[in-house]
Amino acid sequence: MEKDSNNLNQEYIRASARMQELKAFYSNIAAYMLVIPFLIFINYMTYWDYQWFWFPMFGWGLGVTIHAIVTFAMGSDWERRKIEEIMDKEKNE
Repeated sequence: MEKDSNNLNQEYIRASARMQELKAFYSNIAAYMLVIPFLIFINYMTYWDYQWFWFPMFGWGLGVTIHAIVTFAMGSDWERRKIEEIMDKEKNE
C-alpha cells in the first residue's frame, strides 16, 4: 500500500512538473506574440529606415524555438528513464 501511494505521489509530481513546463512555454510564446508587434510598431513610428526590430525578433524567436524543442521533443522522458534506472539499481542492491 505504501509503494502505491509513493508511486502515485511521484506521478503527481511528474505531472505537475510537466504542467509547469507547458505553462512556461505558452507564456513565453504569448509574450513573444505581444511584444514583437509592439516593437515593430515602435520602429515604424520612430525611424523606419533602420529596421532594428529584426534583431530581437530573430533572437527571441530562436529562444522560443529551443524552448519548444525542449518542451515537446526532448521533454522529461530521459529524466524519467534515468530515475527509473536508478530506482531499479537501488532495489536490486
